[in-house]
Amino acid sequence: MEDLHWVFGYGSLIWKHDFPVIEIRRAYIEGWARRFWQGSHDHRGLPTDPGRVLTLIEAPGEVCQGRALLVESDVFEHLDYREKNGYERHELTIHFDDGAVDGITYIAPIHNAAFLGAAPSKDIAAQIRRSKGPSGTNTDYVLELAQALRELNIEDAHVFDIEARLRQDNGVDR
Repeated sequence: MEDLHWVFGYGSLIWKHDFPVIEIRRAYIEGWARRFWQGSHDHRGLPTDPGRVLTLIEAPGEVCQGRALLVESDVFEHLDYREKNGYERHELTIHFDDGAVDGITYIAPIHNAAFLGAAPSKDIAAQIRRSKGPSGTNTDYVLELAQALRELNIEDAHVFDIEARLRQDNGVDR
């Protein structure tokens, strides 16, 4: 079991895992909230026009729901590359309905060069709307995440607010 690790996914790892996974479980972490406060110069935006992707911010008393993925150690080479541009591995406790385990997630802390920080929802949505990078449009990132959260019956006011603004302003139907 030493070579197996639980990784908590709160963003694209919920709906896109392009690496071998042994097991996937619904999970949550305590004291954190997901926010579109990290710049994406490499996936959903460009160096000259970054997109906005999720990171976790400390939020005492909050619960962030997502998925936990059980992976072998060699997956971290892929994950470390995928989660570049400011993300760092962070150890935490991952909770399941039937217990808890030690795990890892990727967080883009406020001191990283790509951190954008808080902004009004309308401004975040406007930046997301115009951003596109090698991994596709920033809007698709938000819509895929919102759909995956709904399929898991996970409520997230921040994600759904940004999604609603994108749909309203763009006339997005999906």
